[in-house]
Amino acid sequence: MSSGNGKSFYITTPIFYVNDAPHIGHAYTEVAADVLARWHRQRGEQSFLLTGTDEHGEKILRTAAANKTTPLEWADKLVKEAWLPLLETIDIDNQDFIRTTEPRHEKNVQVFLQHLYDTGFIYQGSYEGNYCVGCEEYKTEGDLIEGDGQFAGQQVCAIHSKPVEKLKETNYFFKLSDFTQPLLDFYQANPNFIQPDSARNEVVAFVRRGLEDLSISRSKEKFDWGIDIPWDNSHITYVWFDALLNYITAIGYGEEDPASKAKFESLWPASVQVVGKDILRFHAVIWPAMLMAAGMAPAKQVFGHGWLLVGGEKMSKSKLTGIAPTQITDTFGSDAFRYYFMKAIAFGSDGSFSWEDLSARYQAELANGFGNLASRSIAMVHRYFDGVLPAAASFSEADLAVQAVAAVAVADADSAMEKVAIHDAIGSIWTLVDELNNYITVQEPWVLAKEESNRERLGTVLNTTVEGLRVLAVLLNPITPKAASKLWAAIGASVGTLDSQPIDQAAKWSQLKCGSQIAELEALFPRLEVTEEK
Repeated sequence: MSSGNGKSFYITTPIFYVNDAPHIGHAYTEVAADVLARWHRQRGEQSFLLTGTDEHGEKILRTAAANKTTPLEWADKLVKEAWLPLLETIDIDNQDFIRTTEPRHEKNVQVFLQHLYDTGFIYQGSYEGNYCVGCEEYKTEGDLIEGDGQFAGQQVCAIHSKPVEKLKETNYFFKLSDFTQPLLDFYQANPNFIQPDSARNEVVAFVRRGLEDLSISRSKEKFDWGIDIPWDNSHITYVWFDALLNYITAIGYGEEDPASKAKFESLWPASVQVVGKDILRFHAVIWPAMLMAAGMAPAKQVFGHGWLLVGGEKMSKSKLTGIAPTQITDTFGSDAFRYYFMKAIAFGSDGSFSWEDLSARYQAELANGFGNLASRSIAMVHRYFDGVLPAAASFSEADLAVQAVAAVAVADADSAMEKVAIHDAIGSIWTLVDELNNYITVQEPWVLAKEESNRERLGTVLNTTVEGLRVLAVLLNPITPKAASKLWAAIGASVGTLDSQPIDQAAKWSQLKCGSQIAELEALFPRLEVTEEK
C-alpha cells in the first residue's frame, strides 16, 4: 500500500464490566473504534484495535453471588456467551481481547503498582466517603442527587439513581493531588488530548478545582475479588486502577522479552482512546496522572463520545432501556447497524435511537441510495456489454465532475476521520453516492443504448459509474465491510484485494482494467418489510 509507512495506529475501547450482557450502547463504542481502526489500516498504517472485559470489583462479586456462582465462572460465562459473540454480531476486527483476570494483566498491574510504591507515589492512609458500587467510585457531594420513588429522601448516584454506601477504610492512596498542575500544563500543551471540546472544557474545569489523592486499594476484610497489592496481600487493588492498566498490559508493558518490548514501543502512546463521557474523568485525569507518575507518556487522545438515548433516557440495563444488538442485526444486518449509528449521530454528542429512523435510513440511504446504485450500474454493464467493463473514450464535463466529486469526497472523508468526526466522513462519502445517482439519471444510459452511434458514449458513462463504485467500495470498506466486499468481488478483481487499496489513492481515476469481467452482484441491502416495533 502506497502509504504503508510503518506508522502505527493504536486505538482502544473501554473494557466493559461483565456483570451483564451487552446492549447497543456498548456496541456503539465498539463500532466507532473499529471503523477508525479499519480506516487507518486502509490508509496503510499498522492499525491495532484493543477491546476486552473488566472482571474484578465488588459489582462483579455481588452479581456472581446473586447468580450462585464464583466471580471467575460468571466472567467466563459472560465473555463466552455474550461479549465475544457481540464482536461477531457487529463485525469487529479487533487485534486483541484483554480480560483483567488473565495472568499477563494481573502480573504487570503488580509491576506498575510496585514501581509507583517504590518511587513514593503511593502511601497508606484512611478514608471515609460515599461509595457507588455501580460506578465502583467514591462520590463527592456534588456527584449526588435527590432520589425519588423508593429512594425518596436519600442521596443517590446521579448516573445509577441508586443510594451510595458510606465506607470508612484504611487504604493505600495514589498521590493524585501532585498532578493538578502537571495535568493542566499537559492539557494546555496538547489541546487535542481531550476531545470533543465540550469534554475538554469539563475536565479542565474539574482539575482546576484541585485534585484529591485517590484510594487505590480495598481491605480483603471487605471483599477479596481483585489483584493483590504486591507489598501487602491483605489488600486488593481498586478496580479502576487495575482496569485502566489494561491498555498497556495488553501490548507488552512489564514483559522482559524483546518481542513484547518492541510491540509496546511501537504502539504506546495510544493514538485514540474511545470512551463514554461518563468515564471521561478516569481516562483524562486519573489515567494520565498514573502514567506521568510512572515516567510514561499519556495517550495522544482521549475521545469522550455521547450517550445513546432511548425514549430520552441513557441506555441502561438497570432501567430496562437496553436493546440487544441482535435485535437490530437479525433484521437489518451488521453493515446497516454500523452505518446507522455512525451516520445518524454526531460522534461526541448524545444521540437518540428509534426504530423508525433506523428503518427510514436503511431504505432511503442504504437500499435505495447506495445498494440500488451498485446493482443497476452492474446490471447495465451486463445488459449492454455482456459483463465486460467498457473503455472510456474522451471525458465530458459531466464525467470530469464525477471525478472531481470523488476526489473531494476522499480528501474530506479522510480529514474528518482524522478528527474522529465519523458522521462527517460518511456524509462526505455520500456526496459521491448522490453524484453518481444523479449522473445516471442525467446521462440516461438506457436511452444511449438504443442507438449504435452512441456506443462509445455509453461505454464512457458506464466506465465512469463503475469507477465511482470502486472509489465507494474503498471508502466504505471500514464502515460497511460486508457490502464493500461484495461490491469489490463484482468489480475489483483486476486490481488486487480490497484491503490493499490505499485511501489516498482511491480517487485516482481509471484504475479498473477495461475489458475485465464484471461479476453479477447480489442485492447489497435487500428491501425489507419491517414491523414498527421489535
